[in-house]
Amino acid sequence: QVQLVESGGGLVQAGGSLSVSCAASGSFFSIDVMGWYRRAPGKERELVAIITSRGIANYADSLKGRFTISRDGAKNTVSLQMNSLKPEDTAVYYCYAQHYRDYWGQGTQVTVSS
Repeated sequence: QVQLVESGGGLVQAGGSLSVSCAASGSFFSIDVMGWYRRAPGKERELVAIITSRGIANYADSLKGRFTISRDGAKNTVSLQMNSLKPEDTAVYYCYAQHYRDYWGQGTQVTVSS
């Protein structure tokens, strides 16, 4: 079992920066993949970025260059640095982990005002 707890998020003006973090706990030695998805109002949940235990990251094409994912294997944390935020980045951001199956955090709200 893996439990995921997000922190960070909040309200920021367009063009600003924000970060979200997620801490994993539970009975595991290492987690294969961790990352972030988001769900904007009225839309389906979509991939933001994921990173493997070896540090290989994949991003949604539309977010490359603005968002950076990082991971601390020793602390079992994953973070997402978001720069040059746009109103369309407004969404609930969900922490994700893959360890034999998918796990999800509760989500944290990110709101970008214009």
